[in-house]
Amino acid sequence: MATILHRLALSEFQKSFRWDRQRNPSAAQSFWDAMRAAVERIADGPGRWPIVDQYPEYRWVKLQRFPYLLYYQILNSEDVLIVAVAHGRRRLGYWRRRRLGS
Repeated sequence: MATILHRLALSEFQKSFRWDRQRNPSAAQSFWDAMRAAVERIADGPGRWPIVDQYPEYRWVKLQRFPYLLYYQILNSEDVLIVAVAHGRRRLGYWRRRRLGS
């Protein structure tokens, strides 16, 4: 399964990674590894992760050891769009209007 990262989700990841790298390079590497592992878990079985209650077309996966959630949408049998790399305390649903190509 192909995993596509929305441009704003990529920006969120990069911003968080840079912030971690400035404070603690080893934490930044751990964040990178947790992100990669979460993307792999989504690709291996996108339908097995919880549905977002308020937005049933979206699902989520939590990064291990970090307070971030990946919100994603299954586009078709071959593609998944990660729409947000959201901090767990950020307001829910800010990302819901993101679409492929927007």
